[in-house]
Amino acid sequence: MHAYGCGLVQIKKNRHLFTFFGQLPQSYAAVQLVSSHESDPPFTECFSAIFSESRKIQNHEDEGLGESEPPLIDLGNLRGKNEKERQACIEAITKASLQWGFFQVVNHGISHELLAQMRREQKKIFEIPFEKKVNSRFLNDCYRWGTPTATSLEQFSWSEAFQFPIGNISEEDCFSREFSSLREVMEKLANAMSELAGILAKILAENLGYRGHNFPENSSKNTCFLRLNHYPKCTFSPKTFGLTPHTDSDFLTILHQDEVGGLHMMKDFKWVAVKPNPNALIVNIGDLFQGWSNDIYKSVIHKVVANENVDRYSIAYFLCPSYESMIGSCKEPSVYKNFTFGEYRNQVEIDVKENGQKVGLSRFLR
Repeated sequence: MHAYGCGLVQIKKNRHLFTFFGQLPQSYAAVQLVSSHESDPPFTECFSAIFSESRKIQNHEDEGLGESEPPLIDLGNLRGKNEKERQACIEAITKASLQWGFFQVVNHGISHELLAQMRREQKKIFEIPFEKKVNSRFLNDCYRWGTPTATSLEQFSWSEAFQFPIGNISEEDCFSREFSSLREVMEKLANAMSELAGILAKILAENLGYRGHNFPENSSKNTCFLRLNHYPKCTFSPKTFGLTPHTDSDFLTILHQDEVGGLHMMKDFKWVAVKPNPNALIVNIGDLFQGWSNDIYKSVIHKVVANENVDRYSIAYFLCPSYESMIGSCKEPSVYKNFTFGEYRNQVEIDVKENGQKVGLSRFLR
């Protein structure tokens, strides 16, 4: 879950006026477009100062970038009758979370057909004209694009997304007849990913002594999110971020990416390109799990690099508790102060607004 910005920005270019609110709170992403624009979304027009030709060379470099596959784990062994194989699978999940913070899963129980249906619906919704997508009444105001708080290329994300609270997906009044098939597929996928996330989170929590029924507590479909991402091809610079480096502000993220690639993760202080695997889902630890585990599990920095030739698509599920939930710790003494999920999100918003980037867990160190 990427850090969100906030604030009102007004840009004049060739007597064109664009007025838009930042990406958070959820209901504030609105754009009033007075005249036509050249691209969809209009990244270079609305952020002309950032994308000026003279600033190309100031963008980031990926020295020593390698391509790797995070640990690949067969979840079919969790459902088998062989207890030795089941325990080996659990140990692989916990080891990957300790050493990588990222891992891949196959035989995860989510059908390839369902994922393919979701991809088709996803592509259709992003083909809708920008003026319609950005309208606050469209799909209950869940559209996001760019980075309104960015003051440099290093802070900008060349992407657009629809982020749906999962509790809203089943509400038919949020979707017109035009998008009834989208709603149906999203509901099926959200249910499947919710079940998978719950299984993985409970395994990781039990490894640290948790003995409750569900983990995280106070988590439900109403507190989690499904995000449809689109990274348009970017001819401005091959080093432009599709999504700036960040950690996720949740417990657990499940990602399905296409074959294009571009996802990079930090491993041993070096960027590693995650090779796409059509049969696997990617799972990564979020900030809340790192906090609850007293830094035993690691929320790893990752990013997306835009592709200059083709568009990229991905689908992400975010396992979150209610905003009022106290995150707590698996044991005392805790590395971090007590904080709720709502307090954490609010602090992220403040930091992004004031500093241009998320600070994260270090804000809550004892």
